[in-house]
Amino acid sequence: MNIEWVVFGVTFILALGSSLAMIFARNAVHVALFLVVTQVALAVTFLLQGAFFIAAIQILVYAGAIMVLFLFVIMLMGVDKREALIEPLPLQRLLAVGLGALLSVEILYIAWKGLDIIGGDGDRAITALNEDPGNVIAVARVLFSRYLLPFEVTSILLVVAVVGVMVLTRRIATISTPVAPPQPASESKEELMA
Repeated sequence: MNIEWVVFGVTFILALGSSLAMIFARNAVHVALFLVVTQVALAVTFLLQGAFFIAAIQILVYAGAIMVLFLFVIMLMGVDKREALIEPLPLQRLLAVGLGALLSVEILYIAWKGLDIIGGDGDRAITALNEDPGNVIAVARVLFSRYLLPFEVTSILLVVAVVGVMVLTRRIATISTPVAPPQPASESKEELMA
């Protein structure tokens, strides 16, 4: 048996199991951690397919930055609060089921057609995309030369947004906490005993 099949089987079981656990978990922090396990399993699957750039982005962006933001929002909102079961948008559930079914049909179509969608010989087309210098090096050159300023400005904006949310949350928490009225001066023990 090939080692790639074993690794793919383990990552498949991990991704599917953590996805199902994410759906049925009651604690929001557990949901976020199951999502991290799913993202890491998907990154390993991308590595098996030779898509090194997508695997790195999967780890850095999704399992790293986005999940940190998810956990940050969960911690700010409070884990102990119960969710309201009232749907604010009518037909929200029906729309979600419809979009999920559409996504499933698209995935099945791509899996059925496979590399024929690229046109011509799919294996040669993918190999040509990854030839020297490779898509990882090409994307890195463009990202850190032409788009360096927008990249850094975006990172600064994200940091400022996170700090702003912390400041606003702390300010709202201090405003909303009731201040206890001043207590009258208690009498001394000697006056109470007399």
